Amino acid sequence: MPDLSGYEPVVGPSVIEELRQLAKRLARRSILMVNSTRTGGGVAEILNWMIPLLGELELDTRWEVIEGSGEFYTVTKKFHNALHGKAEAITQEMFDRFVEVGRRNAERMSLKADIVFIHDPQPIVLVERRKAQRSAKWLWRCHIDVSRPQKAVWDFLKPYILQFDASIYSSPAFTQQMATRQVLVAPSIDPLSHKNRDLAPEEIQAVLRKLEIPADLPIITQVSRFDDLKDPLGVIDAFRRVRKSIPCRLVLAGGPAGDDPEADEVLNRVREKANGNPGI
Repeated sequence: MPDLSGYEPVVGPSVIEELRQLAKRLARRSILMVNSTRTGGGVAEILNWMIPLLGELELDTRWEVIEGSGEFYTVTKKFHNALHGKAEAITQEMFDRFVEVGRRNAERMSLKADIVFIHDPQPIVLVERRKAQRSAKWLWRCHIDVSRPQKAVWDFLKPYILQFDASIYSSPAFTQQMATRQVLVAPSIDPLSHKNRDLAPEEIQAVLRKLEIPADLPIITQVSRFDDLKDPLGVIDAFRRVRKSIPCRLVLAGGPAGDDPEADEVLNRVREKANGNPGI
């Protein structure tokens, strides 16, 4: 796991020093991060790298994960799709189940902290506990695009969002007009993560051999969860068009997310579309 000094060649010493000075302003304050899974998906990836770095800055940071049944995560996946604008059949029973599981988690979890970050919609019901922690700041970190949501789901979630001290988005284009403070944190990548770091030629060859991927042609790669929002079927279509002009191979590399019950279904559709093509 890289430490802050590892980022100095990328951003320069002044940025690292600025982070250390900013961290001093949060001295003696506790921070809580809450999301829906420790493995798979972008939020878990971010937190797995961010929390050790916050610890190096001597910030008291804790990470909690909500618990839920497969039925609950089926509901949250439908909400996720609906917030992205996909038409989903949402029932009152689903809304009730979402609230029930959220409140059950609120009862079992320790949410005591000076600053509480709730990541994405899955744990959003926890904000009901804010009334009992009036001195704490509660922030909703929205990692998705909610600019064209299905109205029923947005209308259900909006009263919870308005209870936060602020909501955080990745782009102004991804937000909604609301009577609450909104903050922008631009998208970024971790240049030292396993996805982004430079690999030595021998490492590359070892991975290709292990996965039995020939290295005789250029490789097109998508690294993501198997999710319709990542459009792996569209990637296959694009690959087939490219291959008409340039001989190449396609690698769709991804893993499961603990809070995504649709991943297996999407992966099966990918396999069906690939149809045993040795180039995919």
